[in-house]
Amino acid sequence: MSDRPVDTLTPLSGMQWNPLPGFPGIESLTLADNLDEAKKVGHRTRLVRFAPGVETTKPLIHDYHEEAMLLSGDLSGIREAERFGRFTEEAYVHRPPGTPHGPIRSEGGCVLLEVQYYA
Repeated sequence: MSDRPVDTLTPLSGMQWNPLPGFPGIESLTLADNLDEAKKVGHRTRLVRFAPGVETTKPLIHDYHEEAMLLSGDLSGIREAERFGRFTEEAYVHRPPGTPHGPIRSEGGCVLLEVQYYA
């Protein structure tokens, strides 16, 4: 859960990037988080940063909505996700609950904005 006051502009330079558990070479910077997967309520907003050459190894499926926007860098689907192609400019996706996504790869590294929430 975020301990920052609501309606406060916070410089990102003062915030901490943390390794994303289970995903070597991927870090996240949590902006807001009260997502409770057990109770199926709340939302999470975060930046996700891939180091160059990072590739996830399996598809992900979760029971909440996820909106993701590629802010910088490149991102491409691999294996069963190849149909998505390679993106090198801003791109957006909305994944309803239960939507398989990934594996994905970033050749040069990238930053994503993710918003995850229960409807």
